[in-house]
Order: sequence, then structure tokens, then C-alpha cells
Amino acid sequence: MKFGYTIVYVPNVAASLKFFEAAFGISTRFLHESGTYGELETGATALAFAAHALGDDNFPGGHVAAHTSVQPLGFEVALVTEDVATAHTKALGAGARELAAPKTKPWGQVVSYVRCPDGVLVELCSPMGG
Repeated sequence: MKFGYTIVYVPNVAASLKFFEAAFGISTRFLHESGTYGELETGATALAFAAHALGDDNFPGGHVAAHTSVQPLGFEVALVTEDVATAHTKALGAGARELAAPKTKPWGQVVSYVRCPDGVLVELCSPMGG
């Protein structure tokens, strides 16, 4: 078994890809011509987005749309950076909503949380032991 993808269902795949590039500097690897699926350039393990319509096809009982949930879903994407404060400010400038300002944890890691316009919860964190 190998971890291959994290796929987040969103209202607008192209908009999510553009947001991640503007907020976090992660470029688009692929966007399907249908606009219903796309991947970010995240290395061997892909962070991908799929349209809610694909989710509706995959899950006949429906699914929770992160962007309509009042609270963030119990799932996060963690992005590691040497400068959490700058990354946090850049994300807010691109349209993210602050959930927790940068804070140094007892183990020395700096961590902040933002919520993207598509509802995705993102942890910005310094490297462990950094």
C-alpha cells in the first residue's frame, strides 16, 4: 500500500488551484479539461481537488461540503515553511480566513491555522525540530 492522493471536493476546482498558488506558492500540476479535477505540484503525493458533482457521483448518500460547514471539517492540510508568520500573512492577503495566529507550541514548532475560501483547513507550520 502506498499513499497516493488527498482529494478535496470543492465548488470550483480552478479557483482552488489558483488560490493555493496565490496563497501558498504551490503551482498547478494538472487541470482536467472538464474543470472537475486538478492537482497541485506537491511532489510524489498529490494534493488534488475534485468538483462536488464528482463527489455526488461517488457517494450516493451525499457528502459534507467544507465551504458550507460553519466549522472547519476535522481534517487539515499541513504545509511546512521556515517562516510561518509571512506565510500566514500571505494566505490572509489571498483570501484565507484566520482561525489561529502563529503560535509557538511547547515543543518549539510554530503553527498557525487558516481556512481557505473553499473551506479547506490549512495548518502552516515550521519543520519539526526547527
